[in-house]
Amino acid sequence: MTESIRRPAGELEAAVLSALWAAERPLTPPDVQQALDTPLARTTVATILARLHDKGTVRRTRAGRAYAYSPAVEDHAALAAHRMHSELDKEHDRPGVLARFVSRLTTDDEALLRSLLEQAAVPGDPG
Repeated sequence: MTESIRRPAGELEAAVLSALWAAERPLTPPDVQQALDTPLARTTVATILARLHDKGTVRRTRAGRAYAYSPAVEDHAALAAHRMHSELDKEHDRPGVLARFVSRLTTDDEALLRSLLEQAAVPGDPG
């Protein structure tokens, strides 16, 4: 008896997102299934798309009786930032989470973060 090899959900989500990023239009689950390099059942693709929608990573619009999906984030960096914000928003001890995050930055990352924060600060803007 052969066991099927299960890939991590994150790997499948990344493959689906890559297909959506490569498309020039919203895709239905069968479109995504066709665009993937790996064979996945349409129900699996639909489940992955629904989960990505629940996470706010993709948008969906009606396409007849089904949905068509498009990315809500523009690239891998935006996806990582979206995930970081989502995790931060879940925590009650936001200052503690940020403090621990910052404490593990490398010197180069810390300098980059300081530079980005300075660039984001607009004179006269209270926030």
